[in-house]
Order: sequence, then structure tokens, then C-alpha cells
Amino acid sequence: MILTKIISGDEILKSIESSLTNTVVASDETAIWVSPENIHEVCKTLKDPDGLDYSFLTAISAVDYIEYFEIVYHLTSLRNNCSCIIKVKCSGRENPAVESVSDIWKAADLQEREIWDLMGIKFEGHPNLKRILLWEGFDGHPLRKDFIG
Repeated sequence: MILTKIISGDEILKSIESSLTNTVVASDETAIWVSPENIHEVCKTLKDPDGLDYSFLTAISAVDYIEYFEIVYHLTSLRNNCSCIIKVKCSGRENPAVESVSDIWKAADLQEREIWDLMGIKFEGHPNLKRILLWEGFDGHPLRKDFIG
């Protein structure tokens, strides 16, 4: 059995820092943190088939830490049999937003819509950002910790 190797944030940072200067906020043994305005550029670089070739978006999720939201991207390189985690911290509860990556990975389309619907995080540039589980006109986003239903 061949298992997928998990690439540390520090290793990812070393691989992309020459082509993307000042785009990564932090890194450690589990992930890299990218600012919301740089996520699209970083993801595009990670998907590049001539580079690291993270061609598969495994999942996008969101976490409500009350003080801020965090978007978590799980990427896999099928060619290199490895995976990595990219995180984006979104400050502010009123209008949290991050750039959409749905033009990079088609799999992001429905996942970004689900996060918008349930957490209220806007994905700027998404071609069809509307509710996917709840009806249009539903008031609020039920997976937020401050949601009162």
C-alpha cells in the first residue's frame, strides 16, 4: 500500500518562496498561512503542472474561531503522491471575504457555495455564489457560532 506523503508548510514555503515573495504569512510543520488577497496567486502556483502539480483540490472547509474565520484548503498532487494544507485567516465578522479559486479547481465551486451558505464567507470572483443548501432569503448563516436560529 502506498500512502500519500504530507508535505509540511515549511517545505511548501521553500518550494514557492522564490516565485512568490511576501505572499505567505506563516508556515509550520502542518500548513502555510496565506493572506486573503494572495490565496488565488498561491493556489495557481501550487497547481502549475511544471511545478508542484497540486492538481486535485481534496476539500475546502471553514472554521469559526469567534475572533476570526479560517479557510482551510487540502490539496493533493497525484503525480508526486503528496498533499498539503493551505490556510487563510479572515478577520471581521461583518463581511469576511477571500478570493475564489473555482477558476483554478472546478471542485471549489460547490464547496465555496456551501461555505458561503453556512458560514457567510464571501468568495470574491465566484461565478455563481448563491445558497446551495438553504433557500434564498434565509436570514443568517447557521454554522456561525453567533447564529441564533
